Amino acid sequence: MWSKEIFGSDVYHLVSAFIVYSILGWAVESLYMSFCNKKITNRGFGTGPYCPIYGFGGVVGYLILHPLKTNYIKLYFAGALLATVFEYLVGIGMQKIFGEVWWDYNNKKMNYKGIICLESTIAWGFYAVIIICVLNNKVLGFIDTIGFSVGIIAVRVIIFAALVDYIHTLYGIIEDSKEDVEYKGKSLREKCLDFVFRRN
Repeated sequence: MWSKEIFGSDVYHLVSAFIVYSILGWAVESLYMSFCNKKITNRGFGTGPYCPIYGFGGVVGYLILHPLKTNYIKLYFAGALLATVFEYLVGIGMQKIFGEVWWDYNNKKMNYKGIICLESTIAWGFYAVIIICVLNNKVLGFIDTIGFSVGIIAVRVIIFAALVDYIHTLYGIIEDSKEDVEYKGKSLREKCLDFVFRRN
């Protein structure tokens, strides 16, 4: 299973890269929001240091964009477009599932429904160039410094820990809602949203 190839990369490296990007994304966003909020802010849903959306974005972006890594201009525009479409689809998905998007660009110029905006699109293009041309090689190099057998164990442990963390967080939300009058009558979706926005 771990050696099976997908678009020229084996499953082990893809899953490992997903974990690394999830942790890096959490670190960058939590640091940025801590600076904006002037207090320590955990941008993950659970207590652990991971945001899976960055893992998906980093891995899928690499798989689609790495053929363009020798053409910076094409890579920039393709990355900007791909990331904007991805952000929009995730935003629409959140609206359908949670009835709310966990970010808001309404205060930005040239935004669409507060889900995407020109400023972010421009930034996504630069991120694509940096990730594909610089960061991804470092991520893969880091993964290769860990022995394969040890890496498999680490991947399994981290994924298991993340699942336990998310289940524990969800359980805590449900338990807290039983005692909190403000929660009574709300759906699980609304309770999760309250939890996310309260901690941020």
